Amino acid sequence: MDKIITREFVEQITFRWDESTRMISLSFDQLSDEDVWKKPNSNSNSIGNLILHLCGNITQYAIASLGRTIDQRNRDEEFLINGGYSKKQLFEKLKSTVNKAKEVINNCSIEELLRKREVQGFVFSGIGIAIHVTEHYSYHTGQIAFWTKQLKDKKSLGFYDGIDLNVKNKK
Repeated sequence: MDKIITREFVEQITFRWDESTRMISLSFDQLSDEDVWKKPNSNSNSIGNLILHLCGNITQYAIASLGRTIDQRNRDEEFLINGGYSKKQLFEKLKSTVNKAKEVINNCSIEELLRKREVQGFVFSGIGIAIHVTEHYSYHTGQIAFWTKQLKDKKSLGFYDGIDLNVKNKK
């Protein structure tokens, strides 16, 4: 039974990661290379910074912590970079990072998902790590979508085109 619950948990987590990646891809389809480095103001981050930040966070939490590898993240640098990557390079970096994280979580034992460890000064189980990565990825995906809508003056980015979101739940 534990293996069934673990498999379901991992499938739901990786589905959410794939959804965030899909939504960022749809946002990127509407942006230029220059757009990804624009900032709304001097105290905000560009989409490029957010992608680098997501890669750093996913690597630190999911790949290094769950995968038991060395944490080499330089968080401050993620926000200092103002270019040097095209939108294609940024998206490929993100996809590669997410795919590696998916590989790691798909190979986690029940014991590893329950093991407590310290990351960034916080203590989480492997399940807590997976939840953190999921909510953090989703949070910044929303920021990327919002900033894309602002840059392109769009009401919708097409995330749910062809799906009737007014369907009621069935018992």
